[in-house]
Amino acid sequence: MKTIPIKTPVSKEDVEKMSTGDKVLISGYIYMARDAAHKRMIETLNKGDNLPFDVSNQVIYYAGPCPNKPGQVIGSCGPTTSYRMDAYTPTLLDLGLKVMIGKGERSEDVVTSIKKNGAVYLGATGGAGALLAKSIKSQEIIAYDDLGAEALRKLYVEDFPAIVLVK
Repeated sequence: MKTIPIKTPVSKEDVEKMSTGDKVLISGYIYMARDAAHKRMIETLNKGDNLPFDVSNQVIYYAGPCPNKPGQVIGSCGPTTSYRMDAYTPTLLDLGLKVMIGKGERSEDVVTSIKKNGAVYLGATGGAGALLAKSIKSQEIIAYDDLGAEALRKLYVEDFPAIVLVK
C-alpha cells in the first residue's frame, strides 16, 4: 500500500499508478453530487443538453454538506452510500469520468464499467465528515440550487484523503 498524491483533472497515468488499498490525496477542483443531482444530470443528457460541467477526467464526491458554521467554508460532509448513484454511473463513466468517491459497495455493472473505462472508485471514511471538510478550501453551487444540500457543487480541495476500493 502506498500514498499517491494526485491533482485534478485526473490523467489516465494517475489512475494507472493506483492499486486497491492505496491511499490517495486529491488536490484541485472536484465536484460534489448526490443521487438527486445525478438523476438531473442524466435527464439533462437524455434531453440532448450539455451537463453543467465536463465530466471528462474529473472527480465526483458523493456527498451533501451540512450547513456551515460562521467562518467555515463548508459544513461537515461525509460520503453518502454510493449504490444510490449506480443507475447513473456507467453513463458518466462512458463520458470520461475518472474518479468517484463514496462509501459502500458498487453494483456489478458499475464495477465492469469502471474497469472498461479505466476509472477508479475511492472510499472516504463514513462518520468523518467534519475531518473531510477540513480538506475543502472553497465551494460553489454550479447547478440545481433548488436541491439544497444535494445541489451540484464545485469544490477546491487540498490533500483530500481516500482509499482505492475498485480499479
